[in-house]
Amino acid sequence: MKRLRRPSRMPIDPYIVLLLGTVGLAALLPARGTAADVTSGASTAAIAFLFFLYGARLSTREALDGLRHWRLHLTVLICTFVVFPVFGLAARGLVPVLLTQPLYQGLLFLTLVPSTIQSSIAFTSIARGNVPAAICAGSFSSLAGIVLTPLLAAGLLGGDGVGFSTDSLLKIVLQLLVPFLAGQLLRRWIGGFVTRHKKVLGLVDRGSILLVVYNAFSEGMNQGIWHQVSPVRLAGLLGVEAVLLAVMLLLTWYGARALGFRREDRIAIQFAGSKKSLASGLPMASVLFGSHASLAVLPLMLFHQMQLMVCAVIAKRRARDPEANADAPEGSAAHPVEGQPEDRVLR
Repeated sequence: MKRLRRPSRMPIDPYIVLLLGTVGLAALLPARGTAADVTSGASTAAIAFLFFLYGARLSTREALDGLRHWRLHLTVLICTFVVFPVFGLAARGLVPVLLTQPLYQGLLFLTLVPSTIQSSIAFTSIARGNVPAAICAGSFSSLAGIVLTPLLAAGLLGGDGVGFSTDSLLKIVLQLLVPFLAGQLLRRWIGGFVTRHKKVLGLVDRGSILLVVYNAFSEGMNQGIWHQVSPVRLAGLLGVEAVLLAVMLLLTWYGARALGFRREDRIAIQFAGSKKSLASGLPMASVLFGSHASLAVLPLMLFHQMQLMVCAVIAKRRARDPEANADAPEGSAAHPVEGQPEDRVLR
């Protein structure tokens, strides 16, 4: 008698649960007065430390070694920083029918965030795609996002009451770019330490992001910003994000096919070109939006969980394609990478 296979569970990122718990804590016990000042200062330091770690982890040499796949990486960058923002701008027509202005600003910011690294690698590996290309594509996107995301946000959101100025751009440089470059410069000496203590630093990394989220939502509670959100608006936001994700998944897959990419390259393009980084986006939003960051990061948090669930299903189906084994490049993604389950990928 055949044993019935247990249906595979949908991946719910445990970190999303912690993030939602942090939002709940900020709603019940927001930081006020002196506590708010301390939390804000700690959040600023945490953001700088996060981008220092990003710089120390990111191997520029590996990224440069992947330049031979320049067409693939250019395709991912165009999807991430051109196509996504175009759809974000088009969503302005949904205000005020489906979205409020603050939710639209958050949705537009979502489209400006760089792609993921870890989750793109994990899903590409599960689907038996070109893993080295996914690694390089994520690295290029993260490098470009350090500069492009703030610049695009300043250009596209500057007229929406977000309040971009010379001072805010200077703050972006000091809190994001300078720590990142410092991490890159010191990578030669601390890269080994960062690699050896990856798990511990990962906990520090995620703890810092929780602090950033708590500070952002505390400021939002103090300003009464949550009165602008209703269940109907949240449902509308989820519907818009579902359509956005579906369009990008279809566009990256069939567009890559029209451009003549092989199957394993199309897989890397689909997963790297259709997703957005929560780990990079949250601290960026805190710097860019200040006291309005709570609603700005909400669309990104929802989109992150949605992309994990949908891409997990797609990756498993791609792995069962009859052409998966025949077309998989030798040594790239013949088998899934162990130790990178899809429900443990924040970025």
